Amino acid sequence: MLVIGDYATGKTSLIKRYTEGCFTPNYKLTIGVDFALKSVPQEGSEDVSLQLWDIAGHERFGCMTRVYYKYAIAAVIVYDMSRPATFDAVLTWLEDLNNKVCLANGERVPVVLVGNKCDSYEGPDVSEKMEAFTRQHGLVGWFPTSAKDNTNVDAAFECLLQNILQVADRQVVNTNDADTVVVQTQNQKDAGRNTGQSTSSNSRKGGNVGSKVDKKKKWLRCQI
Repeated sequence: MLVIGDYATGKTSLIKRYTEGCFTPNYKLTIGVDFALKSVPQEGSEDVSLQLWDIAGHERFGCMTRVYYKYAIAAVIVYDMSRPATFDAVLTWLEDLNNKVCLANGERVPVVLVGNKCDSYEGPDVSEKMEAFTRQHGLVGWFPTSAKDNTNVDAAFECLLQNILQVADRQVVNTNDADTVVVQTQNQKDAGRNTGQSTSSNSRKGGNVGSKVDKKKKWLRCQI
């Protein structure tokens, strides 16, 4: 999971708050890239291990972002609600992301937009404007957050995690000897099981698509 946006928007503080539950007021410039890990419990399943990549704000102007983005399956774009210029850069970050990475099935990676430092924002309510903005640009959500006060931090990352798990439900499966791959939704798989039929018209004789849970776990281990 990528965490991107202009410099000094609080990306590192958001990650630290989410993964360690604490806030450090001293600003430290991220050089290049850093990462953190968080294990997230899932009811009725194994924990999901998230790897969060903290991309330095100046890296958008470099040539290394393609390397950092390569295996990402989700992203958080962060701007500073108290600095309007950082919001102006959001679409540039989104365009850079969409140009450099996509899911295995060609879809765009899910993106959550975060307006950080909402505790310092003193302007008018922008909720309706931001909801319209997220719909217009295909984002999965917008959250006003404060790493300092721990406002909406877990909610923003949880929203993105649930979208990642939905992507896993549309996992790519190998269906025949020629290594043809298809993308199946979970409803299609359930329908196939309920009728006693394979969910792939090209499946091996006597084969099946296997367990949803096992395949999702395998896909997540490969992608996250």
